[in-house]
Amino acid sequence: MQGFLFAFEINLILMTCVFLFTQTLKPEFNSTYYNAKKWEKKGKIYEYLGVNIFRKLLVLIGWEKLNKKTNPVTKSLDALIHLEYGTKQSEFGHLLIFLIVLIFNIVVAVKFGITESLWLLILNVVLNVYPIILQRYNRPRLKKTINIS
Repeated sequence: MQGFLFAFEINLILMTCVFLFTQTLKPEFNSTYYNAKKWEKKGKIYEYLGVNIFRKLLVLIGWEKLNKKTNPVTKSLDALIHLEYGTKQSEFGHLLIFLIVLIFNIVVAVKFGITESLWLLILNVVLNVYPIILQRYNRPRLKKTINIS
């Protein structure tokens, strides 16, 4: 339960499980949780937290290109609505994974020490917190475009 490999594998396994769950059941995500709060609509807090650096990192590693290939964005209203749903789906998945990995992180920190749990914490932030921030940053812009359309 220690080290980079364990932290990476637990995230990968959970991502696969959550992806299969959300793709199979297609939940509606009607909760008000997904609505942007007043303080986050302009995205300044997320920009301060480094969301634009994270976006550039996704482009550098090729994730953005891969994502656009599997989910091409067109100018149709249906495509924008689908993309907005995808932000909710992604945020839900990363939030669920974040909470599960956080539990592992606490258990490892208590049982083996804080230094042994650092990879879990680092990968949880990079693989789950920043994707959540990115979805919360993008969704108000998508909703604005959908409302204009």
